[in-house]
Amino acid sequence: MATAYERYNLHTTPEKFYIEACDEGADAVLAIDRVSNEMTLTGKKDVPPSAVTRPICGIMGTIRLVAGMYLIVITRKRNVGSLLGHSVWKAVDFDVISYKKTVLHLSEIQSQENKTFLSMINNVLTTDGFYFCTDYDLTHTLQRLSNTSPDFQEMSLLERADQRFVWNGNLLRELAAQPELHKFALPVVHGFIVMKPCRINGKIFEWILISRRSCFRAGVRYYVRGIDSEGHAANFVETEQIVLYEGAKASFIQTRGSMPFYWSQRPNLKYKPKPIISKTTNHMDGFQRHFDSQLLIYGKQTLLNLVNQKGSEKPLEQAFDKMVSGMNNGMLNYIAFDFHKECSAMRWERLQILVDLVAETQDEYSYFMVTSEGKTVAQQRGVFRSNCMDCLDRTNVIQSLLARRSLQSQLQRMGVLNVGQRIEEQAEFEKIYKNAWADNANACAVQYAGTGALKTDFTRTGKRTRLGLLMDGWNSMIRYYKNNFSDGFRQDSIDLFLGNFAVDESDGPTPLRVQKDWKFLTLPIVMLVAFSMCIVCLLMAGDTWTETLAYVMFWGAASAITATIILFNGQDFVDSPKLVHKEKLD
Repeated sequence: MATAYERYNLHTTPEKFYIEACDEGADAVLAIDRVSNEMTLTGKKDVPPSAVTRPICGIMGTIRLVAGMYLIVITRKRNVGSLLGHSVWKAVDFDVISYKKTVLHLSEIQSQENKTFLSMINNVLTTDGFYFCTDYDLTHTLQRLSNTSPDFQEMSLLERADQRFVWNGNLLRELAAQPELHKFALPVVHGFIVMKPCRINGKIFEWILISRRSCFRAGVRYYVRGIDSEGHAANFVETEQIVLYEGAKASFIQTRGSMPFYWSQRPNLKYKPKPIISKTTNHMDGFQRHFDSQLLIYGKQTLLNLVNQKGSEKPLEQAFDKMVSGMNNGMLNYIAFDFHKECSAMRWERLQILVDLVAETQDEYSYFMVTSEGKTVAQQRGVFRSNCMDCLDRTNVIQSLLARRSLQSQLQRMGVLNVGQRIEEQAEFEKIYKNAWADNANACAVQYAGTGALKTDFTRTGKRTRLGLLMDGWNSMIRYYKNNFSDGFRQDSIDLFLGNFAVDESDGPTPLRVQKDWKFLTLPIVMLVAFSMCIVCLLMAGDTWTETLAYVMFWGAASAITATIILFNGQDFVDSPKLVHKEKLD
């Protein structure tokens, strides 16, 4: 199988970057001209002795900003574990290096914009969860990799990767265009990976959880909902649970993704903005494209819709149900389960109702399994596609329960669990399992919503606790602040990183120069002054109580009226994306 280089040195001169492959027996050097941007393959003899040298862990790629081209390299990595003998790495630190030696050629405004774009790139790079492997394809599931052709095996990691999950695909475009450079290209996935050696009945096996976030229609919670015209769903994540034991291997795949039609839920200062279903688009086109693709990749689908069946979420559930019926495809099975209603008043044991309801379907879908002799004894023929509003908290709880049921069967067939034994009774493994799924929830939530997940106390302990409720309240407050006052910048950062927005080579103005409306600065100041005056009047009473009351009522009314105007025009006061036109995000 084609592999990428594992170890590198970066040699820097004023004219060129030389990236040397340091693997045993390798002589290849990638030379990047800092003036012409040209990339060529050369040898170690061409590296000038005067170059400044340092070790790096890999190349993320290159990107054009206002000041010109930048090289992004991985400077520190951490070993996550070994998957079928292949080391899996987490990229921990990065460096963004300018081709240009100075920014003196930029105007003051251009220099400021370049700094903003740089901070956007760093914003994405510092979001936890980038993983890579130099000699194994992390973008594909075990089942997909087992059903490949000899031609596929000969392809480079970059060529054969599932493009949905290559987060640096845009950054690697220059390298991708030159096949002789592919051994320098590391496809990097974003999401969550945990690998744990576990013991049950004295038998040691490897338990692995991999969540791959799609880079299509990627973004943040309130700015990216539903689907795009290609049928790509927001916050789409493929989660694979793997078990390895004495040469045998098994995996179980589930997916999550936003409800696949055109709807939005833009932040407007309210705690929970009202979701809006588009009235101007043909929903069935995108819906059909989404499921045509899903059925082709995964086979049959059971759609678990966990949203509320009352209030603002009800129209979304009804629309989803109607579209599945309209598609009239026997491969799609739709189940609506009102998670909050069923589990109200801490009745979390009622989740078993849903698990029991889909048990027969889960048995039919099966899972992927290969014996230690290399014989495939089971193939997964369908997946559960779960969603709630964000596809985070409720979704992760249900996925962990379905994954445990699959694991129960796999471990019994492998001979790890004895007949009649239950996973729930294996205290040591159960702790590892629950904590890993809770960590998975947190990773996906931070990447999409900006904070850790809610309801992880149930995932970790199997019970809902008062402390868990308090933590959920705290995380909900942080989410509210980030969703309203910093998510526009985060969305812009993701769009720039993934190539949904490209910085123009010309010296023209960028969308960053859009000025805020006068209301944005004036009204909050007026409200703050009025509220302060109201407090001052209360503390420094007038000659009579009626005079004090009049002042308090006047300034109180002024602050209340201003606050009402601000809330009424909420969308003008939140941090909105600047780089991609509004309709593109709908």
